[in-house]
Amino acid sequence: MTDYILAYHGGREPESPEEGAELMARWKAWVIGLGEAMVNPGTPLGMSKTVSASGVTDDGGPNPLMGYSIVTAESMDAALEIAKSCPHVEIGTIEVAEVKHMQM
Repeated sequence: MTDYILAYHGGREPESPEEGAELMARWKAWVIGLGEAMVNPGTPLGMSKTVSASGVTDDGGPNPLMGYSIVTAESMDAALEIAKSCPHVEIGTIEVAEVKHMQM
């Protein structure tokens, strides 16, 4: 099994507290439903800043990172299926990448 990071990008604010609560309930059910495949549910993130050799920008870029999770799966295809089932795809995008472990 290999670990994969699911990086949540973009999205929109819920139009009402009820919509936000419903989306959160579906996200929690998704996390619980993954069982041991969910290594780390991660956390939502606030607005980011981008650092480059030219300086710092405050806009978070064209597709800001909104949060992350780490899952374990047998392949990239299996990790993509996990990502496709996440409720975040209804409001944003999910970038999937294999976690590479560095030896120090």
